[in-house]
Amino acid sequence: MTQDLTAFAQAVFKAQPFSGFIGAELTAVGSDSAEIRVENRPELQQQHGFVHGGVLSYLADNALTFAGGLALGGDALTAEYKINYCRPATGDVVIARATSLVTTRRQAVCQCLIYMEQDGEERLVATAQGTIVAAGAAGAGAGVPGSGD
Repeated sequence: MTQDLTAFAQAVFKAQPFSGFIGAELTAVGSDSAEIRVENRPELQQQHGFVHGGVLSYLADNALTFAGGLALGGDALTAEYKINYCRPATGDVVIARATSLVTTRRQAVCQCLIYMEQDGEERLVATAQGTIVAAGAAGAGAGVPGSGD
């Protein structure tokens, strides 16, 4: 079952052109969790040399949606999320780890912690929480905002 889950998640991830564009990797999945990593490089930084907030936001959105989608058992969309930037994101690798906190038939409320790794040590740089809905629950033309993850 874990192999099927991993294969499913990797297939969905590989179908996301933007994830490939920024060099993101889906490095771990569980029945209600996901981890995504991105190597820090100058193209992903803002003017002060920190990883850009937009990159952290992408990681939060995508990790939340993967965790919620896996908890819901399939295709899912982000209904909403909130992010808190805690400190400047400096280091070698950005790591987003998300888990579903509560899952119902139609939605999952998820949490994501985003770390910067440097020399094997991780430092928390942002936190996020979001509501993920099953794609079928969104309905055609329902106006549910989502990233399409």
